[in-house]
Order: sequence, then structure tokens, then C-alpha cells
Amino acid sequence: MKTKNRMAIIASYFENESYGLLGPQIAATIIEDNTDYECIVIAVTRNDDKSLIKKFLDEYFGKEKKIIGFSSLSGREDLFSFSRELKNEGAITILAGPQSYPDYIGETGWKEHLHRFKGFSGSFSFSIKGPAEQAILLLNDIENQDQWLSSPGVTLISPDFRIVSNSAKAWNEEFLRTVKWNNLYRIGKEGIMPIKITVAQVVQQIGCPYAGRGHDIHIDYPADLKAPNNEKISIFSKGCSFCDVAADKGFYGELGMDTVLSQISALPEQEDGRKIPFELINENPLFTLPVLLKEVKQNKIRLSQVNLILRADYFIRGETRLRESLLIARETGTRILLSSMGFEAFDDNLLRNFNKGTDVETNLRAIRLMRDMKKQFADTWSYSRSDGAIHGFIHPTPWDTGEIFSNTQANIAAYGLERDILPPHSTPLIIHHACALGDWIREIEEREGIKYRRLGSIIEWWKYE
Repeated sequence: MKTKNRMAIIASYFENESYGLLGPQIAATIIEDNTDYECIVIAVTRNDDKSLIKKFLDEYFGKEKKIIGFSSLSGREDLFSFSRELKNEGAITILAGPQSYPDYIGETGWKEHLHRFKGFSGSFSFSIKGPAEQAILLLNDIENQDQWLSSPGVTLISPDFRIVSNSAKAWNEEFLRTVKWNNLYRIGKEGIMPIKITVAQVVQQIGCPYAGRGHDIHIDYPADLKAPNNEKISIFSKGCSFCDVAADKGFYGELGMDTVLSQISALPEQEDGRKIPFELINENPLFTLPVLLKEVKQNKIRLSQVNLILRADYFIRGETRLRESLLIARETGTRILLSSMGFEAFDDNLLRNFNKGTDVETNLRAIRLMRDMKKQFADTWSYSRSDGAIHGFIHPTPWDTGEIFSNTQANIAAYGLERDILPPHSTPLIIHHACALGDWIREIEEREGIKYRRLGSIIEWWKYE
């Protein structure tokens, strides 16, 4: 009997963690369930020895053609270089996941502006955007390059140097009903080691409602450049101006409740029989959360913890549904953790430049509600840094001034944000070349005759010449 063909997916990971990787792991599940390939996901930290991974891949594939997907790479140059090395040695390397298309073809106008990001086409055989099930057709005849040219979602540079970009398939819920959570591994001196996942993800919504419709916004000049007549830069933005995922995915909508329940049913269990904690992938979960918790209870599924990621305005609007959810959670012994609120800033000028669609008062109202819920539902509700939450706080930014610093510090002090809200470390503003702020940077370059430096797919807004 012929053994299965083999494929591997490589993804970025943090040291000493045990969380799942929904995108790569569901892709591996779809491949195994619908093709004659077995597929594993290899989590790679910055400190991992690539020579050991390469040795493992040689043993894993043997004499077979190496077929290696790369997804959720977090902009890591070491993984792009590793893919290039594997490709040059004859492997088929595939770039997938968020922003795979623009990262493959490069930054807008790079041929005319040579300092701009030229893309990773040299590191990958091709890229694939959209649903993972598009790989099913590809894998039927993966070594036939004519197959690449006609496969849905594929983008590549053809032999005559044309960009071939095929439309992606629509999302099909049938492929999102389950994930095999036992297919994630690390490679070390001891060989291949499975990662026991303690926190998973359940997808209920694809994309972000706030990114469903874009509009023109007006962004300030950087603080270190004097804007002529206090002019602003007009750009088009879908969702937050810094969010590359919003620009890439937009908003597809919510999955059916049956699909979500199927995913939850397939989660690993803790020793007490409850499902391991999971993040509910839904930017606006409160309006359907009571229904979900009731369905889970009716189906006799025991949950330990549900982690939520929210916008401040959606959180405030969902207060009634939150209270209803916490009452159900109390009955079933389930904890609800607001694991991340996208505050991002406590200054209105910064929030406007981020195109958050919120203001400081909205953020502060959300914080008051978070704290009030803790007083009323201490047994089921968590939100603070000590509970493991990491709320969004972006600093530094290109617009930082003494006035903005004073506004921010005043709000932090007045509302005691360091006590329970602010993360241990802020996150510097990251501008991916394909997010809306990438257009902002390029417009400034044109107007001012300067060049910001690029670090792979990231634009270094703090360095220009």
C-alpha cells in the first residue's frame, strides 16, 4: 500500500508558549481530510536552529519533493530567507495567510521607486490568498506548473515575468467545521516534539465589520515634519488605518451557529472534562454570545473559558447582551475573559489618525463598564492585566508631541489605567506596506522628496533620508 504524500506548513511562534495556530492548523486539517497528503505544522521561534529544521525536513520528505507552506509569518525576515533557501534547493514553497498577495508581489510602485519593498516572489514558488481548501486542487498535481497558472487564489510571476493573479474562491463553511489540534510541532535537538495546546481559537466571524466599508480619511503630517499650511494627507481606509488584515480581508460575515458549535465540540479537553480555553474570533461577539452559550449548554458541552477581543464602542453597545452572557456563564461555571480591547490610544488626535472610529471618552466609558462588571460578576468576568489580558496601546507613533504626551499621561493618571488596563509594554506603531498608512507614507515621500526605509514588508516611519 502506497504511503501518503507529505506536506509541511511553517509558521511563526513565540518561545515557551502553548497556544494554537488556527489558520495553519485548519489548513493542515483540510489538506489531510481532502487529499492523499499528510500535513504537519511546524512552529518556529526566532531562536530556533534552522539547520535542525532543515535536517528534519530532509528526513520527513525523504526522496519526495518538498512541499512547504508558509503562513502567519509575522513579518519575520529569517523565515522569508529560510523559504528562499529551501526554494533554491528545489522545494516548492507556498506563501499563504493574511497579506500573502501584496507581500508576494511587493509594494505599490516599487519598480519606479527602488527603495520600496520589492516583495518576496524570490522566496516562494507562488502565493495563495483566500480559503485553505484551494490547496486541494493544487495538490492533485502540484509539480505541474501549468496547474499553478489556473488554480484559484494563486498569484505568481510567470516564466515571461507577467504577474498571474487568480481570483480566490468564496468561503465555504463546510471546511471550517473542525480543526485537528494535535498537528502542531517544534523541532529541536531532540527531534520533533508535539506542542500540547492549552489555548485554541474558534472562528465565528471572518474579517471585521468595521472594515466592511471604507472611506476617505485625513491624516496629520508626522510630528517631525512641518506640514505646509497645516495640511493633512487624504487616504482611503478600510477599518483602522494601521490594520493590514482589515485591508486584506474586509468583512465576509459570521459563520452559522452549527459550524461554530462543531468547532467547539472538537476542541481538546482539560483533565476536568471541560474544553480548553479558546479565543472566539469575532470582532463583535456580544450580540450573539448569549445564544452561543445557551446552545453550548443545551448540547452539554462544558466550557472552561471564552476569550474575547473587542472594540470599545462595540463593547458599550453590547452591555445588555454581556450581562445576559455572564448570567449564563455563572450557571455553567464558565469564565469570560476580555483578553484584548483595542483602545490603542488615550488621545483623540491619535485615535483620529488611527481611524479607530472612537474617541477617548468611548475608551473611558468602556473601562468603567469593564470595572463595573467585575464588581457584579467577579466569579465569571475577567478583563485586567493580572487576569492575562493584553489591551491595545500603541506607542510610539509618528504624531507624538508634547501635547499628546501630556493628554495621554493625564488620562492614565486620572483613571488609574496603569493599575489594570495598560499592558506591561506598549506596542510601537507598525506600518505594513499594504495597510492604509502605507499610502500615507508614500504620499509624504512624494510631497517632501524623502525616502523612508523599509525593513522587509514594514515601513520604518522613524527613519528617512
